[in-house]
Amino acid sequence: MTIILLILGLIAGLIAGIFGVGGGIIFTPVLFFLFEQAGMSNSVPWAVASGLMCTWITALASVVRQYNQQHLFLKEGLLLGFFGALGISLGKWVLLSPYYSRTEFIIVFSSLLFYSAVLMFMRGRKTEIDIEVDKDVSFQSFSPKQASITGLIGGGIASLAGVGGGGTMVPIMNLFFKQYFRKAVSISHLGMLTMITVGVLQLMTEQPELNGAGQSLTKWTLGYVDLGAVNSMGWTALLGAYYGAWLNHKIPRHYLQLGFALLALVMGTRLLLTL
Repeated sequence: MTIILLILGLIAGLIAGIFGVGGGIIFTPVLFFLFEQAGMSNSVPWAVASGLMCTWITALASVVRQYNQQHLFLKEGLLLGFFGALGISLGKWVLLSPYYSRTEFIIVFSSLLFYSAVLMFMRGRKTEIDIEVDKDVSFQSFSPKQASITGLIGGGIASLAGVGGGGTMVPIMNLFFKQYFRKAVSISHLGMLTMITVGVLQLMTEQPELNGAGQSLTKWTLGYVDLGAVNSMGWTALLGAYYGAWLNHKIPRHYLQLGFALLALVMGTRLLLTL
């Protein structure tokens, strides 16, 4: 199982790096299928918690990179993270409630994948905001009201789907609140790191049921987080993301967008077929 997790982490990181997306949208469905095959009766919170922990690793790497590039918006990122933590805490109660089963999870995550596919198709041409970023103009302010709306929505989605929420928060900041794309991405990464920390710590304190063998995918677990799976997938994903980012600059943008959209459609359809 460890070798399988290492390989899957490498592939997930490679895909995430090539298409420029957060790892959660790859990690969580992969983990969901693995937990299902392992006979976990409550595979959804296991997949969400472990997927969030893997995403935390990649988000940390992104924040460190932005800090080194002197492009870290500390105040705005922490503000977003605060409201995101509230959203992810509220969403956790829904995640662990009897009203949120594998059916609801599959519908939510498939909808997120289809949304991502449509969004990728719509990114074919530069917007005025993107062009202004290239001209290196000054950034607009990000108010507490904007942070509260963005964070609560992003945090809620993160807890229900096991993703970082960046795929939702960045478009909200960029399209609705007119934040420049490069700034929105930076704020989103720090906000994700903060709110995922809160969400994962809460899920680590729970006492979940294990499978018939008395364990999860691996024997190293803490709450709903399978530390063995996270350790195997998360760190190899960083390696895959590094080479994926290199390939990202070699492949024409149009093909990247089309490739990710098709991947998201296939994954979303595959999830729905398990209902």
